[in-house]
Amino acid sequence: MADPGEGPGMTATQPTQPDFEEWRDLAARDPEAFESRRRALIDAAIEDAPPDRRARLRRLQWRIDTVRSRHGDPLAACAALSRMMWESVRGDQGLLNQVAYLHARWTGNAMREPPRARVLPFARPDKPASAGND
Repeated sequence: MADPGEGPGMTATQPTQPDFEEWRDLAARDPEAFESRRRALIDAAIEDAPPDRRARLRRLQWRIDTVRSRHGDPLAACAALSRMMWESVRGDQGLLNQVAYLHARWTGNAMREPPRARVLPFARPDKPASAGND
């Protein structure tokens, strides 16, 4: 096997931006070499990050790798990773909520609580429903 530090998108000392056609051809020709170089590029990017962010980036990469391994084909994995990305932007603890929180603190405005719904009790066949909302 070739040295992971050489080949498409790589130099002997430092990874460079991947060239799509070269990487596509490598993936078709030698999937193991492609995976080895892909991993080396990701690892180098994590190592280039500030030290206090590396652990979080490693955990994120683990989640990405896990999602990829659980799906039978690249398109399904891509769709799942896209959902994961949008959840990190729009989810309860996502980027949009964090920006809104910071904006509210900066401007002195209290953030509105999300609307709450009353939970209705349903009677089980063997028990009558209680009148209160516990």
